[in-house]
Amino acid sequence: MNEASEKVKKLILSGQISSTLAKEIIFNYLKLGSLITQALVAIRSSATAEDLPTASFAGQQVTFLNIRGEANVLKKIQECWASLFEARAIFYREEKGFDHLKVGLAVPVQEMVPAEISGVMFTINPVTHQKSQLIIEAVWGLGEFIVQGEVTPDTYLIDKNSLDILSKKVEKQEIQLIKVGSLTKKAKVPRRRQLKRKLTDPQIVELAKLGKKIHKHYFYPQDIEWVFYKKKFYIVQSRPVTTLKEADGEKEDQSKIKEKPILKGQAASPGLASGPVQKISSAKEINKIQKGDVLVAPMTSPDFVPAMKKVVAIITDKGGQTSHAAIVSRELGLPCIVGAKTATKDLKNNQMVTVNGSLGEIYAGSLKMPSSALEKEALPNQISQIARVVIRQTATKLYVNLAEPQLAAEVAQRNIDGVGLLRAEFMMSEIGVHPRKIIKDRKQKTFINELATNIGLFCKCFYPRPVVYRTSDFKTNEYRHLIGGQAFEPEEENPFIGFRGAFRYLRDPDVFEMELKAIKKVRSKFNNLGLMVPFVRTPQEFQEIKKIIVANGLIRSSSFKLWLMVEIPANVILLEDFLEIGIDGVSLGSNDLTMLTLGVDRDNAELAQIFNENNPAVFWAIEKTIKTCQKYKITSSICGQAPSIYPDLVEKLVEWGITSISVNPDAIERTRELIAEAEKKKVR
Repeated sequence: MNEASEKVKKLILSGQISSTLAKEIIFNYLKLGSLITQALVAIRSSATAEDLPTASFAGQQVTFLNIRGEANVLKKIQECWASLFEARAIFYREEKGFDHLKVGLAVPVQEMVPAEISGVMFTINPVTHQKSQLIIEAVWGLGEFIVQGEVTPDTYLIDKNSLDILSKKVEKQEIQLIKVGSLTKKAKVPRRRQLKRKLTDPQIVELAKLGKKIHKHYFYPQDIEWVFYKKKFYIVQSRPVTTLKEADGEKEDQSKIKEKPILKGQAASPGLASGPVQKISSAKEINKIQKGDVLVAPMTSPDFVPAMKKVVAIITDKGGQTSHAAIVSRELGLPCIVGAKTATKDLKNNQMVTVNGSLGEIYAGSLKMPSSALEKEALPNQISQIARVVIRQTATKLYVNLAEPQLAAEVAQRNIDGVGLLRAEFMMSEIGVHPRKIIKDRKQKTFINELATNIGLFCKCFYPRPVVYRTSDFKTNEYRHLIGGQAFEPEEENPFIGFRGAFRYLRDPDVFEMELKAIKKVRSKFNNLGLMVPFVRTPQEFQEIKKIIVANGLIRSSSFKLWLMVEIPANVILLEDFLEIGIDGVSLGSNDLTMLTLGVDRDNAELAQIFNENNPAVFWAIEKTIKTCQKYKITSSICGQAPSIYPDLVEKLVEWGITSISVNPDAIERTRELIAEAEKKKVR
């Protein structure tokens, strides 16, 4: 992997930035400086796959500080691009199932602020996931030492509603990262400041107010980097928190743990685990780590990740709740204690210890906890520790099927990777009037606004997780129930295979375009909304549908994905023809696909017993679809009832290589466990 990484980086670095782009970069860089001096800038990386709910990508790409000069800026931008293929980044994407060629990298260039104090702020408690709490960490000098875990920061806990400071933990700081000319250097903190508190109470409250504003702006808990210089706060980065779970409603029953801790540190990731200690001083020693060890190190970096995936718990001497060790441990679901100060000195290799990541305590030996205590200890959302490990090991995405806006906020709090099917029909039924009557009455704007409001609610609640909106697929008998429907809808003998889906859009584009306008309106605020087209009978139909979508200003991009429902046998048989037209993903509608494959109406009581998604013909269609998607490197999903009903099908879907599975809310936890078990079998 290292060899491949070096080859790819060498190719990128040996290339030349086009003269047009170079001129544009230099022109804008020079605007940051003055007539006399060129600006010092920070050059950061921001990958398109960063900060997803299942992957923090913490530290996988590089950041350069104190860069000055046109040539240096261009050089460091190129090095940022090349860092997309660091060995650790390649490994991480493989583990998370990201396509290496579909991950882009933006490179923001920011004017440097010469920080006196800097730090990180979470607008939710990152350990307990209490939404009413906000945490600020602060150090002298530049903030890179917080993320790297080089120093243990001051930690301030604030009540987000009242802005009362609930606790202040001041840490001794002996070293800091400072700017010297155009360089960053490690320097000693003056002795008189080493034990001094970094921020005053008024400064803490001022910063907390900024955090609340940023949270409100993005509608989602934020991980914010800040600096303080000349009595003013500057925000240098904000990104969504990637490790959200439901808040822990109660503390662990400490009476169950009678042993006294042999060492204490900061609780960084909840959970309880026992194992033998293995100490390493740098990433060069990660080959010493065996499965089931407790990793003990001064601090961790992104190069530690392969070892971190093997262990049952992590302890570091340095670092805070926003250090690399803390963030990655929460993502992996591992108990973690940071800032233990003397762990590498006091603990011995192969010594058996128990790590309580919720309390920040380390005990001698392997504690045998009562099951009730373990259940409380394991996870904030009351799932057992076994389930917790299952959740974090799921490479196959788990999405949810939704239709009712009032459920969005509640379901979004659960361990789900996005909305795989957002049905339009419920929202349109709530509007209650047939779309043709709305057009006739010239009330299109009202329809568009109301639909956009409801779709936007889902996007806001799930942001930045994807929401795939399936455009309306009412059958004529269903449309007739809307106000004015009988004037516009024919009475069909068999509406199921009648005037519906994409064919209706082509015959009646005005209605379809109202939906597209609503989607475009939502996307002006939320870029996590995608579009799925249902019941497309032929590739030619899909080609014409795409033209209408593009004409309404919705163009496929890294943030706007176009999906196709695969629910007709023709979709399976001609899938390659559909894919050549250009789509980003397909979702198998197992309900309609089963009916049309077997020629069975599941709503007919006489035939219901032979409606069976476990039929070999249906399995063939599903497997062929998934394998074709793999061949063309596009996303495959399934959004019917089958995975919720047939556990064996989940195992087959994972075995065939499906990208995601979308289920109803009542099947989320059960399906997550089934996926995890199937993935374990697959790698054996």
